[in-house]
Amino acid sequence: MLSFLGRTVSKKGLGSLAAVNQAQQYRFLNVHEYQGAQLMAKFGINVPPGIPAKSIEEVEKAVPQMADEKGEVVIKSQILAGGRGLGKFTNGLQGGVHIVGQEKAIELAKKMLGGTLVTKQSGAEGKPVNTLYIAKKMKLKREMYFAILLDRKSAGPILIGCSEGGTSIEDLAEKFPEKIVKIPIDIRVGITDAQALQMVEGLQVTGDKAAAAEQIKGLYSLFTKADCTMVEVNPLAEDINGNLVAADAKLGFDDNAYFRQKEIFEMKDDSQIDSREVAAAKFDLNYIGLDGEIGCLVNGAGLAMATMDIIKLSGGSPANFLDVGGNASEGQVVEAFKILTGDKRVKAILVNIFGGIMKCDVIASGIVNAAKQVGVQVPLIVRLEGTNVEQGKEIIKSSGLTIITADDLDDAAKKAVASIKN
Repeated sequence: MLSFLGRTVSKKGLGSLAAVNQAQQYRFLNVHEYQGAQLMAKFGINVPPGIPAKSIEEVEKAVPQMADEKGEVVIKSQILAGGRGLGKFTNGLQGGVHIVGQEKAIELAKKMLGGTLVTKQSGAEGKPVNTLYIAKKMKLKREMYFAILLDRKSAGPILIGCSEGGTSIEDLAEKFPEKIVKIPIDIRVGITDAQALQMVEGLQVTGDKAAAAEQIKGLYSLFTKADCTMVEVNPLAEDINGNLVAADAKLGFDDNAYFRQKEIFEMKDDSQIDSREVAAAKFDLNYIGLDGEIGCLVNGAGLAMATMDIIKLSGGSPANFLDVGGNASEGQVVEAFKILTGDKRVKAILVNIFGGIMKCDVIASGIVNAAKQVGVQVPLIVRLEGTNVEQGKEIIKSSGLTIITADDLDDAAKKAVASIKN
């Protein structure tokens, strides 16, 4: 599932074209567990004590500070993917989260730090572990689930809670549907004391209910003031003293709020993101990397999705989602070609352009110049339709390049698939 959020940004043309307004789409920012804990603490939310460590020297300093009375610490791999505890490192080490004695912590950290952790959510290639979170082992009495999400039905935030926790909400909803509590919040009013206490009752908190309600309100304050799209705390735990603790949390932030949340967006970890997507973002290209063989360059998100579907229906597999938008500059097309040709998995490139605001002759010139500059070594299939389409086709025909032209999208997809098989 591709999750997008549209917005308009101004970007000066990178090639020969003038400045344009590019309709840009982004996915929501995610942060590491330790970063989320630091942010939650600023809002008065109880989090387990912990210290991030990016080197073995920092691990050596952190371990004695976080060791409990038994000399045990928790070492957590920091990657932007779930299922860390059940994950496996490519070096053979099982598990991305360990509770270990102080005397063995450094030896274990050396196997984890700098390694690649593969989980059910990371993909087969896994994610690099560049940071370890050295945390204090908590004495927890029970675990619950809590989240704040944006709800389409109520057109606002909704609190979701369950008195059971520590596993996926899907499993909880299946096993304990009667325990799921949903409380929609009027964004104009905000969370009320009664709603916070209603959630506390639903979570079956055994400790100080008033203090627990303040924690719920603190989480809602984080959600609104930090421009979150999601705050998921799983588990939201109760310690032996009855205090609520956000034992682990996943936070997502609205990219539209970058202008007022710059400190949060500085937390972005590009090492956890597909390098192709990082490169595309620098040039305002709407790109999502996939694992297929046919690279796609399309103008318009809907047309891009349709192109991917037809490639699949024709027996191929798309290597990416790439929408250059309606006003792409020649420079952006060049950068798009660089990304596509730099992907070793790409065996052919399909360009599918419907000329509306972007005229076919302009995009054709961009394609030709980009192909000459980058040096495309794989079959290049181009389908043009719309404004100035005949001029565009003539530019491609007279380019001197080996470009396969197509009459329609179905024809283009079939030719792209055939070019790989031949």
